[in-house]
Amino acid sequence: MDFDVFHVHFGFDDRTPEQLRALVCALRAVRCPLVVTVHDLRNPHHADPAQHTAALDILVPAAAEVVTLTGGAAAEIARRWGRVAVVVPHPHVVDSVRARAARPEHEGFVIGLHAKSKRANSDPVPVVRALADAVARLPGARLRVDAHDDAAGRAVAAQLADLDVRVHRPFTDDELWDYLTDLDVSVLPYRFGTHSGWLEACHDLGTTVIAPSCGYYADQGPCLVYDHDESGLDSASLAHAVGTAYRERPSWRADPDVRANQRQEIADHHARLYHAVVGRR
Repeated sequence: MDFDVFHVHFGFDDRTPEQLRALVCALRAVRCPLVVTVHDLRNPHHADPAQHTAALDILVPAAAEVVTLTGGAAAEIARRWGRVAVVVPHPHVVDSVRARAARPEHEGFVIGLHAKSKRANSDPVPVVRALADAVARLPGARLRVDAHDDAAGRAVAAQLADLDVRVHRPFTDDELWDYLTDLDVSVLPYRFGTHSGWLEACHDLGTTVIAPSCGYYADQGPCLVYDHDESGLDSASLAHAVGTAYRERPSWRADPDVRANQRQEIADHHARLYHAVVGRR
């Protein structure tokens, strides 16, 4: 065996319960501890939660240690499996040089929604419709909508043909940072999910996030929240969040030095965690 700890974070979407049980048995046979980081309590790519739930029902009880990103997710893990999860926050996403750069100036107030290649958890069309109504009532505000140039992205654009939807290939990292800093607000159109790396990038760059009430997005960092989950979208709450962002212009940009220190603390925490589980073998 060429490793001391088996750490599962992503990458088990296509594994069957039988394969995961075999993995757990194999690790136990060689006394190798399993560490599970629960980034997703609900897989954003699966319309039906059953497959992901079945996987977590095997992995979480078998883990020597369970890690997650927010206190809300840890509380749910405790309720569902009786496990105490260690909360280790998501580190910065944007590199330190770019995170320190001044935000470019632009005219007006720009609210953006990126449909990307529409995931199962994303419901961009009704959110865009509600945003368009809200933005129309704010002088100097404008809505920017983007989608990827693939079948899913083009399908979203076709449903919003009366609006200006920019359809293009996926951004490079630098292009994505440029896009986010061109926005004052980025709206997450999710109806289910757990955590978001996109939200963390916005926090690094100083772009205000309007996050849905589902999952634990609001636990990750400062943001505005609107009511959106599998039961539906509350357009009034979205309009209220947009209006608040427009009037108050919150500045919640992360301090790059704090984020750098946080990243080191996260690394140190994982090192301690791994030494602890290896020591219990």
